[in-house]
Amino acid sequence: MTTFGVLTVALLVTLAASLFLGSNPVSPATVLQALLDPATDTEAIVWGSRVPRTVLGLLVGTALGMAGTVMQGQTGNPLADPGLFGVSAGASLAVVLGVFVLHVNSLGLTLALSLVGAVIASVVVFGVAALGRDLASPVPLAIAGTAVSALLGAVTSFLVLNDAETLEAYRIWVVGSLSGRSLAEVGPVVLLLAGGLVCALVNARSLNNLALGSEMARGLGESLTRARLVGLGAITFLTAGAVALAGPIGFIGLTAPHVGRALVGGDHYRLLPASALVGAVTLLACDVVGRLIGGQAEVAVGVVLAVLGGVAFVVIVRRAKLAVL
Repeated sequence: MTTFGVLTVALLVTLAASLFLGSNPVSPATVLQALLDPATDTEAIVWGSRVPRTVLGLLVGTALGMAGTVMQGQTGNPLADPGLFGVSAGASLAVVLGVFVLHVNSLGLTLALSLVGAVIASVVVFGVAALGRDLASPVPLAIAGTAVSALLGAVTSFLVLNDAETLEAYRIWVVGSLSGRSLAEVGPVVLLLAGGLVCALVNARSLNNLALGSEMARGLGESLTRARLVGLGAITFLTAGAVALAGPIGFIGLTAPHVGRALVGGDHYRLLPASALVGAVTLLACDVVGRLIGGQAEVAVGVVLAVLGGVAFVVIVRRAKLAVL
């Protein structure tokens, strides 16, 4: 069986596990009946909870896996994460401002605010980097992203530490979770994710050229400014959609590209879909683990990923032989 065949089987298994396993014990036969006939006693559990979070896990995991691959390809940094471009920081600040200024308390408005904040932050990062007129190098984008993220994070911290209501809303959102969403709320973000998917696939050739170095890529006829712009668009759309749906989920964007690269190599035409599959499988599997180990309260998928991702981060650093000071 090919590598993509194995990944597809793994995805189908985790999708089934996400539908049939949960904190509320329901027999497989009952779940299957509810899937085929929503008008059952378990409709609220299956269609109200498990189906939406399964769809959410598939979309968010896929988006973050691809965004991480584009990010690492654009910067040439194996430890780069989609949040480096200020996407998560922008979304966090928008949610905090919504609660602090507008007293927003609905999931729909929170989703919209986080989406707008993520997009604006990415535009600001690219604008700051463009002032240096050296977009051929990934360094200006990385520096601008780090600076903007730090600034937005400082403002967010100031607001949440001075208002109890804002702190409570931020505390719930920032953990990262697939629960509490409906399919109706997922719908509007799908178009954004689709746009990011297209940008990422269009950027595949440029990422292969950039892997040879900026000068070599330019010699091959690559427009580096266009390559950076399309790559930033992919990262922004994919990460903004994912953050808006599930909060700032960590480590998927960092680890999925490394697993994908180990499985299929560095050709981005193969690496992008492989990382997408790895991201979806990882996120769904961690969500199932969080449901099973947490009892009725469950453990948010962001917490499970933080534990597993910390170990993965150490492994990546050691394999890349990078010095961490």
